Amino acid sequence: MTCTITPLTQLSEANFAAHKPDRYQYVEMNTGHTQGSKALASETALSISFNGISYAVMMVTPGNIEDFVTGFSLSSGVVHSAREIHDVQLSVGQDSLHATVEIANRAFWALKSQRRQLAGTSGCGICGVEALEQALPSLEVLPEVAPPKPALFAGLRERIQQAQVLAQHSGALHAALYVTDVGELALCREDIGRHNALDKLIGAMVRANVNPEQGFVVMTSRCSLELIHKAVRARIATLVTLSAPTSLTVQWARRHHLNLVHLPKNSAPRLYSPAPTQHHQTRKQHCYLNDQ
Repeated sequence: MTCTITPLTQLSEANFAAHKPDRYQYVEMNTGHTQGSKALASETALSISFNGISYAVMMVTPGNIEDFVTGFSLSSGVVHSAREIHDVQLSVGQDSLHATVEIANRAFWALKSQRRQLAGTSGCGICGVEALEQALPSLEVLPEVAPPKPALFAGLRERIQQAQVLAQHSGALHAALYVTDVGELALCREDIGRHNALDKLIGAMVRANVNPEQGFVVMTSRCSLELIHKAVRARIATLVTLSAPTSLTVQWARRHHLNLVHLPKNSAPRLYSPAPTQHHQTRKQHCYLNDQ
């Protein structure tokens, strides 16, 4: 098996370990309005095609891509041994990678006759999408809305635990919650899949005639790119996550005017989007930080 790297921009280390993560600035939502920066995990969309046929798009950390393609091909049953992988070619685009894989004819015909469907998995909302245009869609930019007042986050983690009725009994469940602009935890939806939980919450908000520009949505899970897509499509103004976002999710949130807040366990909430400006913060940030 050979691996060829096509340097459309820079992909000279695609088969090596990922680069050191970039740092992103944030504003702590406290009385000191402290600015800081944190290294965020890298994430990119990787499309995989076998013998010219698009198969899937996965979200991956950009590094050791040939290893991933080989392991994915084996573990997904596309091939039965590494000998059936004849060649891997890697290329790069904006926010994306593409792996063109040449496999043995026997494996390819088996793939065509019994094509595995990935779209029903609950782990990743992008897995199963076959085109990068679907994985990295063109979305409408939201109107700018001031982020929530920092006081609304006080004790929020504890309140979320109390609201997760199903998780109290079984664990292993994600939750999506809606908090009003006065701090009331009004809606909670739980599911084994984080994307499913958000879909349930969006549906509940629509049925309850909730204005998505008011209040904010909280996710107990990792902030994946698909959650950003769903929030923007549902016109949610502010998304709060209990786990740190990735670099790509911060970029997309900033690009689409989605307020993105990380709620660390032992420190003040961190506002990653909108980005801190050279003047320390925007006019809207002044308004909400000083109005506590």
